[in-house]
Amino acid sequence: MRAYVFPGQGAQFPGMGKDLYTNYPVAKELFDLADQVLGFSLSSIMFEGTAEELKETKVTQPAIFTMSVIMAKLLGADFKPDLVAGHSLGEFSALTAAGALSFENALILVSKRAMAMQKACEATPSTMAAILSLSDEQVEDICSSVDGIVVAANYNCPGQLVISGEITAIEKACEKATQAGARRAIILPVGGAFHSPLMEPAREELAAAISATVFNTPICPVVQNSVAKAVQDPEEIKQNLIDQLTAPVRWTQSVQEMITLGATDYIECGPGKTLQGLIKKIDRSTTVSGVNF
Repeated sequence: MRAYVFPGQGAQFPGMGKDLYTNYPVAKELFDLADQVLGFSLSSIMFEGTAEELKETKVTQPAIFTMSVIMAKLLGADFKPDLVAGHSLGEFSALTAAGALSFENALILVSKRAMAMQKACEATPSTMAAILSLSDEQVEDICSSVDGIVVAANYNCPGQLVISGEITAIEKACEKATQAGARRAIILPVGGAFHSPLMEPAREELAAAISATVFNTPICPVVQNSVAKAVQDPEEIKQNLIDQLTAPVRWTQSVQEMITLGATDYIECGPGKTLQGLIKKIDRSTTVSGVNF
């Protein structure tokens, strides 16, 4: 059984997509459409911009989404998923590749999501940190023992959990994690506390946009971040997508669910190889690969 997986924020790199634009008419068409929908030249920033320019949330999220969907489209008839899943932002790419959302509607939602998240980040000084080599339970216990807002945000793979929250609470949790034997507790260079209660204003903003958007039944089940379950009902998909902004990304649990459902072959569709590495750490017996053009 084959699962296609789609990366989230952090997979971007300068020059991404330029070769695809030059060599494939389908890619050119979608890049041009993205520029038109967004009202600025996303493609120019992707192809010619600096790493710094590409790191802006309003650019990063549409860039990774557009690149990932193009790569799925370029597979044509070879794109035959039994399951799809995406890491955080990647869930929008997965839903679009599986036919639940049109490219334009999904891009509008991704752009609104990026702007709403940016606004929520600016409202409260907040951050995220990666905790390595502790169990999920240990990290959860540390978060609940700290005053202030700090929660488990990304269950990436066993021994790698990202926490999210207020800056002072994150610093305290990192200190406690180090004392508990974490190999590393690193504050990440991100704009704010994604997948935490501090994203509530963004969740409300995005909820209105998602509710007003047409979702179709995808061609295969989508294993969604917030529930780590395979879903195909459009209304359930919408609700889980809304919840995703303040709920943790249950990537470890999502991959375990796909394994339980019978997936053995995982193909990462998008820039980078992050998810291939995480899936191998979750289960070494899986076959992982990327899409190359």
